[in-house]
Amino acid sequence: MFTGIVTCVGVVSRALRDASGLGLEIDAPYADLEPGESIAVDGACLTVERWNAGSFGVHVVETSLERTNLGHYATGRRVNLERALRAADRLGGHLVQGHVDGVGTILRTAAQDGAWLVDIRVPAAVSAVSVPLGSVAVDGVSLTVNAMPAPDLIQVSLIPFTLQHTTLGERVAGDAVQLEADALGKYVHRFLGAHLEGLKG
Repeated sequence: MFTGIVTCVGVVSRALRDASGLGLEIDAPYADLEPGESIAVDGACLTVERWNAGSFGVHVVETSLERTNLGHYATGRRVNLERALRAADRLGGHLVQGHVDGVGTILRTAAQDGAWLVDIRVPAAVSAVSVPLGSVAVDGVSLTVNAMPAPDLIQVSLIPFTLQHTTLGERVAGDAVQLEADALGKYVHRFLGAHLEGLKG
């Protein structure tokens, strides 16, 4: 479990594709990672396989590659990182599972009133459970849905701190981003859908 509060930005130093998936080596300043612990890489929960001072390795299986944009990552790519939440930690963002629901596409970015607005076209699985002022994780960053200009479009607003401490300030129109909708919204949508289907029967 995560909060969507990025703790550092890492850099992919190696990306190796083979029959079992994708191996990533990521340079990051963590001093005490443990093999076996979970870490969110641009919002996707992965397992640390090895750690050396200054870098760690993870493996992305085929099912994860199908649901994320990780298969396109190459050497030099900067990534948002967050270690798993501890029971005593502050919950500064929202509860994020690290289960990417789909990949969205940035349509527009624009400065407005001291913030940076980003319009993202989202897949149906995300739009169905998104609401204005609700939560969404974009490349692992906990954000608030500022508006929904269209059924398949969400708008988020980035403050200067977020632009400086994550990779979202580097994203431009046409870029792909990994999305995780709010878990509560997904449960409500699932339960209500099943209830309505039962009424039809």
